[in-house]
Amino acid sequence: MPDFTTFSVLFFVRNTKDDKSKLSVYARITVNGKRTELSLKRTVPVNYWDTSKGRGRGTSPIIKKLNQYLDQVNARFLDCHKELCAENKVITAKSIKARFHGTDARTKTLMELVDYHNKKMVSILKPGTLKNYRTTEKYLKEFLAIKFKSEDIFLSELNYKFITEFEIFIRTYSPFKDRKICSNNGTMKHLERLKKMVRLAVKLEWLPKNPFINYQLKFSKSDRQFLNEHELEKLENTQFRRGSLERTKDIFLFSCFSGLSYIDIKNLSPKQLLTGSDGKTWIYTKREKTSETVKIPLLYQAQEILSKYQKTANDDERLFPVVSNQQINSYLKEIASACGIRKKISFHSARHTFATTVTLSNGVPIETVSKLLGHSKLSTTQIYARVLEEKISTDMENLSLTFKRKREERLNSRE
Repeated sequence: MPDFTTFSVLFFVRNTKDDKSKLSVYARITVNGKRTELSLKRTVPVNYWDTSKGRGRGTSPIIKKLNQYLDQVNARFLDCHKELCAENKVITAKSIKARFHGTDARTKTLMELVDYHNKKMVSILKPGTLKNYRTTEKYLKEFLAIKFKSEDIFLSELNYKFITEFEIFIRTYSPFKDRKICSNNGTMKHLERLKKMVRLAVKLEWLPKNPFINYQLKFSKSDRQFLNEHELEKLENTQFRRGSLERTKDIFLFSCFSGLSYIDIKNLSPKQLLTGSDGKTWIYTKREKTSETVKIPLLYQAQEILSKYQKTANDDERLFPVVSNQQINSYLKEIASACGIRKKISFHSARHTFATTVTLSNGVPIETVSKLLGHSKLSTTQIYARVLEEKISTDMENLSLTFKRKREERLNSRE
């Protein structure tokens, strides 16, 4: 920004189209010879305007009121110029006009940020992730309506107090009597999404600083459910008369023995089944969530399930008749109950089962498991890396035998 800028404000009038007896009042902002104009949405009777003073002529109540308003507008223009100088922003006629109208970055609102983020992320985020952002948006709108009696607030009003009060609101708010309130981790996910949007506002220079600097997200470690070897075998050996339950069981087991997520199994087609160099069937696909390429050689259990559905599917069709995630989880509750499995399992439990019971517990290296699961980071796989008590017992027993063998070898060597 230059050290010195010329800045002036001029009030002038123009003829109105509808009423020839009145003149419309305008303001002209000039900075370094470049100008912009704006209508002040005010009129003055013809012959009651003083062009040399840029004010209404006379002492009537209407003229006094007009001149007072023009003085206020002029003072606001001066304030806008002063604010932009203090912020070390480029001073132009348009930037002063934008600040006056409240359309510059400094006066952006929270809902403008949310709308900007969601529109920009349509081609980047997956539909499921974008749906979660829209849920967070609903919570924000409810919070603003109840707490502030408003539909929106300026981004400059976001602070630590706003964040903590929003957290309390999510933890306690339930729009319906029969609906559960948000869990701790659910609350943190909403705040995490708000934090990402606020970070975007800082990058866009809509906010001078991040109000989340002193706020820490506190996720609780959840006990991720999975089936142990006994439960998995029990599920395999249980037959269901209802076709919907039998199909759900098959699809769930296929996930247990392949590691594919719900959406990846739902989108699986015959084209993604290829014969590998080992002569066995492999799945070549991209994870819907991360777009990571996944190549999975099928275990015989998965191959047996696949053969039941592969015969009826055309190349362009999906292999499995997968219902909605909500419905499939409802069926899984019935299946678990029928099998005597006292665990609250969801479809995602199959992925945990593959990572723990099927692979890691049977000696498959975590690096290989990470590739099979389609993780871009090994640290993500470590979340799934449960070592079962049976595996610990077996490993320690093998270690004990190793020590015994070494001791015997030392004793024999002394003889």
